[in-house]
Amino acid sequence: MKKIFFFAGLITVTVITVFNSCSKKIEEANLAYPMINPTRTDANAGTWKPILLTTASEFACPAPIATTSPDYILQLNEIKSFQNKISDEDNELVKYWGAGAVLRWNEIMRELVAKHNVPPYQNPDGTYPAPNANNPLAYPLFPFANPPYAARAYAYLSAAQYDACIAGYYYKTLYNRAAPFTVDATIQTLLPKSTLPSYPSEDAVVMGASVELLKLLFPGDQDFIDQKAEEHKRARLIAGANVRSDLDAGEALGKLVASKFIARARGDRAGTAGGSLVIQGQMEADCAARGEIPWISQETPKRPGMLMLYGKVKTWLFDSLTMVTSIRPGPPPSTGSAQFKTETAEIYQIQKDLTRDQRAIATFWSDGVGTYTPPGHWNYIASNEFAQLNFSEARWARNMALLNMSIMDAGVVCWDTKYTYFNPRPMQMDTRIKTDIGLPNFPSYISGHSTFSGAASTVLGYIIPGKAQQFIDMAREASISRMYGAIHFRSDCEVGITTGNKVGGYAVARGHTDGAE
Repeated sequence: MKKIFFFAGLITVTVITVFNSCSKKIEEANLAYPMINPTRTDANAGTWKPILLTTASEFACPAPIATTSPDYILQLNEIKSFQNKISDEDNELVKYWGAGAVLRWNEIMRELVAKHNVPPYQNPDGTYPAPNANNPLAYPLFPFANPPYAARAYAYLSAAQYDACIAGYYYKTLYNRAAPFTVDATIQTLLPKSTLPSYPSEDAVVMGASVELLKLLFPGDQDFIDQKAEEHKRARLIAGANVRSDLDAGEALGKLVASKFIARARGDRAGTAGGSLVIQGQMEADCAARGEIPWISQETPKRPGMLMLYGKVKTWLFDSLTMVTSIRPGPPPSTGSAQFKTETAEIYQIQKDLTRDQRAIATFWSDGVGTYTPPGHWNYIASNEFAQLNFSEARWARNMALLNMSIMDAGVVCWDTKYTYFNPRPMQMDTRIKTDIGLPNFPSYISGHSTFSGAASTVLGYIIPGKAQQFIDMAREASISRMYGAIHFRSDCEVGITTGNKVGGYAVARGHTDGAE
């Protein structure tokens, strides 16, 4: 295989032969996840800086009952009743959830994104139906989990999990209730023993927050989500990790934390991001008035551009003024310029001479229909990396929050840029150019894959500095894959990576001040 390095400013693609491509390394990283057994417990996580909570104690968590009380003894006996008849299925359940709450609920989110990542088919009259959150089971199912929607979903889930952990760890320290296997030595421990207090359960605060956010984002899948929550709680009881009141208190606290994120989601302007044909027509006219060739949908019948107002969605790491004045890139090469003609010719030549390895890279990073999208691909990469590093639940949550807030914000900046400049794609400019990976129905400049990847690689390089170059290489390969797929110009990709790096830098700056270092 060949590894592709994409260097800004070069017109020629530089190919260096090495043992494996980045994509191959990702495949090899998909190992069986070990049970969570943190090297560092992060017992002080209740003092870390939250995202939406005003303080770690903003929502009350009642004091636990004494471990000598009759009710607590009954709860210990519940664990024993489970452990007296452990089946192979029970052991698998414990092993599955023992890999970590943040990890598994992120996986569940990715599964739901992939399920819903199917664009609606047009009506007989050529119009297009839109998913309706108020009627999620009618066709087309709500949501259509396109890349910006998915990026937002991952961000809300991860940010809520993080704040829930901060609250949960604060009350752990405050109440300091011992774990059931410490109180009663006859309780088996099917997971690595945690030295943290068990009330409220860190798994349960993550689960409580996750359930509420997933039901908001995927309202047609509530039975599936509830089923996973019951499995999670059952696994903790079977494992002897928590008594019932640890779980109940954690779940209730997680749901209270989630309420703040749900309120934010309802007012972040994502619900009005779709735009209209009238708005699209005005964008096209504005582009033409600047003397440029506007983007035109290549679908038949022409489909309205995807989420043309997504650039107005509320970001996490900076405000809209900062986005416009400091992060939004300048315009692409003019459609009448020599550079634009050169970049168009380059895509035609790449496609004409496409190698097997380049085609494989284009396919690997395409992340199209039925996948968990480019943001989910980076969540998958992060999960494989973090699982080998023995992070605590709190640190898992913090790291995923930094990653996904940056990815969502990168998407907002990218879509703002796309519909500001309304630039055409290579296929529109040269009808000889074709693609095998699907043509996205929105303007070309800047590349979404590149922007998502630039942000993700920056944050992951901060979290795991020893692998920073590897993440940079992955981002470059993801970026250039869009040129191999014949759907982006070089400037789309180069500027996308740079813009994503800038967004990721805001997440890194937050990480330096959140107390977790």
